[in-house]
Amino acid sequence: MTGATRQAKTDPDADPFRDARRIVVKVGSNVLSQADGLNLKTIAGLSRQICTLIDRGREVILVSSGAMAAGLRKIGLARRPDAIPQRQAVAAVGQAGLIQAWEKAFGRHRKKVAQVLLTGEDLRDRKRYLNARNTLITLLSWQVVPIINENDTVAVEEIKFGDNDNLAAMITLLLDADLLINLSDIDGLYTKDPRLSPDAELIPRVTTIGRAIERIAGDLPGTLGTGGMGSKIKAARKVTAAGRPMVIASGSGRDTLLRLFAGEALGTFFAPAPAKLTSRKCWIGFTLKPKGMLVIDAGAARAVVQGGKSLLPSGIVAVEGDFGVGDPVAIRGGDAQVLGMGLVNYGAAELRQIMGLRSAQILARLGHKPYDEVIHRDNMTVTCTIGPG
Repeated sequence: MTGATRQAKTDPDADPFRDARRIVVKVGSNVLSQADGLNLKTIAGLSRQICTLIDRGREVILVSSGAMAAGLRKIGLARRPDAIPQRQAVAAVGQAGLIQAWEKAFGRHRKKVAQVLLTGEDLRDRKRYLNARNTLITLLSWQVVPIINENDTVAVEEIKFGDNDNLAAMITLLLDADLLINLSDIDGLYTKDPRLSPDAELIPRVTTIGRAIERIAGDLPGTLGTGGMGSKIKAARKVTAAGRPMVIASGSGRDTLLRLFAGEALGTFFAPAPAKLTSRKCWIGFTLKPKGMLVIDAGAARAVVQGGKSLLPSGIVAVEGDFGVGDPVAIRGGDAQVLGMGLVNYGAAELRQIMGLRSAQILARLGHKPYDEVIHRDNMTVTCTIGPG
């Protein structure tokens, strides 16, 4: 990739735990919950470990599930409701108890916390994205631990992250964090579901996330969480494609975080792509929702993916959707693989008129030519650095 596409090459000899200064830790609902509500012992143990890392000079951002578990106990419900308004109400009740539990646990180590509730729309809007980034960086500079959760009270399908695995990936990219640690109720990625198959084997390292890994992961949500191993793999695909490593490890194991940073091999390590994307490239590629699709030919795909080139009208073979100038659109190859995302210089109606043409022919066809490129490489993020597997 060219310098316009990639920010910096990753040192192949770097130790991701030794060198990580800014870390995102995501803790799942099944780790934080027990039969009668929140697992306060686990919260205490994780708080102690995070405080130890902070005292050693690290910055830690915590993405915490558990509002549903806390809310169910307070209201006296046996299971998560099916209706969205009821789920949102339970989460609203539980969020207060969740942040209170974390605040009390961190307070024992003289650390302050800040509650940050976000929706997907907060990160898709560029101004709000930057505001969120600036707020979180300020909290870190004050040595306050940001505790982030989705704002379930107002989140609907159009603005949801989907699950906290995805939210944690977004926060990792938002803050240019060096490492994402996803603490689960399962030790890592196995060849089979270890809860059903005694012969399942832990996969210690994944270098390529393809269809084979996705098939292994499946989607096995817990009783309280909205994500399973499949959602964790999707999160790993995002952060590793952007040049950041991720680990899935047990959240209930003894001192998992401290043991990882002591060099112990735990869970499953997902190796990053060889270069980091810039913050803006991450925003374009992994935060925005596409409003349409451009299908391109093999030559254009090679130029975009391998050559780091801009997308020209000559390489476009189909335009899908209805979008305007500046909107995000997905870029797809002829084999149906999504290659990336970009901000278009032309709307869908104009692109249908100029697709397949050389840039020099745009003026004659449209009567104006503001740009030679349909998507400039500076406004494009290639996301297919991880192969089909």
